[in-house]
Amino acid sequence: MTLRAPQGRADTPVRPPMRRGPGGGGPFGGMGMPVEKSMNFGPSAKRLIGRLRPHRASVIGVVGLSVASVTLSVIGPRMLGHATNIIFEGIISKQLPDGVTQQQVIDQLRASGDDQRADMLSGMNLDPGHGIDFGALQAVLGIVLLLYVFASVFSWLQGYILNAIVQKTVYTLREDVETKVNALPLRYFDKIPRGELLSRVTNDVDNIGQSMQQTLAQLITSLLTVVGVLSMMFLISPALALIALVTIPLTLLITAAIAKRSQKLFVAQWTHTGALNAQVEEAYSGHALVKVFGRHREVEQRFRAKNEELFTASFGAQFVSGIIMPAMMFVGNLVYVAIAVVGGLFVASGSMSLGDVQAFIQYSRQFTQPLSQLGSMANLLQSGVASAERVFELLDADEQRPDPQPAVTPGTTSGRLTFEGVSFRYEEDQPLIENLSLVAEPGQTVAIVGPTGAGKTTLVNLMMRFYEIDAGRITLDGTDIAAMTRRDLRSRMGMVLQDTWLFAGTIRDNILYGRPDATEEEMLDATRATYVDRFVHSLPDGYDTVLDDEGGNVSAGEKQLLTIARAFLAKPSVLILDEATSSVDTRTEVLVQHAMKALRRDRTSFVIAHRLSTIRDADLILVMEAGAIVEQGTHAELLAAGGAYFALYNSQFAAATEGA
Repeated sequence: MTLRAPQGRADTPVRPPMRRGPGGGGPFGGMGMPVEKSMNFGPSAKRLIGRLRPHRASVIGVVGLSVASVTLSVIGPRMLGHATNIIFEGIISKQLPDGVTQQQVIDQLRASGDDQRADMLSGMNLDPGHGIDFGALQAVLGIVLLLYVFASVFSWLQGYILNAIVQKTVYTLREDVETKVNALPLRYFDKIPRGELLSRVTNDVDNIGQSMQQTLAQLITSLLTVVGVLSMMFLISPALALIALVTIPLTLLITAAIAKRSQKLFVAQWTHTGALNAQVEEAYSGHALVKVFGRHREVEQRFRAKNEELFTASFGAQFVSGIIMPAMMFVGNLVYVAIAVVGGLFVASGSMSLGDVQAFIQYSRQFTQPLSQLGSMANLLQSGVASAERVFELLDADEQRPDPQPAVTPGTTSGRLTFEGVSFRYEEDQPLIENLSLVAEPGQTVAIVGPTGAGKTTLVNLMMRFYEIDAGRITLDGTDIAAMTRRDLRSRMGMVLQDTWLFAGTIRDNILYGRPDATEEEMLDATRATYVDRFVHSLPDGYDTVLDDEGGNVSAGEKQLLTIARAFLAKPSVLILDEATSSVDTRTEVLVQHAMKALRRDRTSFVIAHRLSTIRDADLILVMEAGAIVEQGTHAELLAAGGAYFALYNSQFAAATEGA
């Protein structure tokens, strides 16, 4: 192996990635809160509705069914008005003498000076001496019954289809969010708490689905009802229709004024929800530490403070938006009273029939009801759009650099890894690694040591393309890793982290995660080599023992052994061990070191270690400080040099001697 020390700046402060604490955002994540930039209601709502575009045919069907349902419902009151006229005119006709015409009765009333009654009768269709025409009444009521039955059937079909549309839309949205999360760079997860991200992926997406489910059907029906009812009202009486029209500008003014204020509160509500979820997830993940250090009171106080903020925002949002419905009902009641009074005068004057006034009063209710519903939907719409803003913010986040097309695949798999003038920094104004060059030959074990923050883990992140380098290039078997797909690159690398990760499943499933197509014998070879086989047989169900999602039913050292076995089973050409033996007891560590030595044969290995006793047999040791390689050599050579490695080695063993 050859190596050229970079012209680094050893005095430059290093900014490594924030290590994961309880509730951090990913394997190397931090806890920074994202900057909230709320979009406007209009563009967000338009974009949300735009997601229905793939289902445009079904949407057209829903609108058609809504038109049919509303049309039949709107015709109903007019027909009931005819029924009322039949009853009322039959009662009046029965009271009139038989054998005379309606006009004769009216002329007699005018001759006697009863002009008001004459005017009222002139607006009716009377048959003096005869009572209610029950045949005609039965026919009208039968038609009304059919109208309402078919209106209900069409409404049910509309709801059924719309439910399918909404669920498919939310299904697609969840898929897009999942795809986006997998396409985001590690930098994104360094900046957002895990609970905040989970809140967007779960709570906000669910809220979008519920809001669309509850508002779209009502929105379509209410708008069509307003148009249909208004048309019938003008057909019956333009004068009364103008009175009803006063409702629309009042409704718009009230809704706009209230919605403008409540939208900000809904955005705050879901922002605080995400922050509270992040805090709860952090506290639960670090529950043991909270108990150990007796900080439960501080955790409770932080929770109460954040919960209070969420309560205030939620209460304000619901209270302010909830004012809309009562305000609409008040306006509707005023219009109702005005129509009843003026309509009564029209009946008395004979310019309208009683049935038409009754129908108009029904229409006035049908007219104000959808307006009130639109007002009541404002809080649901705003809540859903506020969640949509947060989800769209996630979907709009910058993705990691796409894989090259066409990608290059190394012709060999020897595991020769080179750094050629590599420079990298997490922050633009904070240099970390500058002009670093090295070559790791196949089969060599390269140990990377140094103080915390020296850039050891950063070096590994760059090999795996968790982060993209700023300058230079890294090659694997002569191929620039930037020209390879990430999948191809990472399939050639095995990695064991200091922080173990096991998923809910059997021990067998967790080990085979490294190579699902491995045979049973290959898996057992890996577990025997890493001493997993020894402790697995002490478990009741052996390899079929089910682990929880935190691996809580095995010890920390056993979890680490499982992750080592998983990496070995993958048969990578490059093996990366980031403090992989930190959780293993001393006796097991010696056994694992021997196993590692055998399994590292013909495989390039990078070992990050704080305990220098674990890397004595490394082919080359790199000593890093402030992002630069300050020393290189074998264990014996570096001790003889008496430099930085010598100081690190002595600091560990001198402290152990003094403690003894």
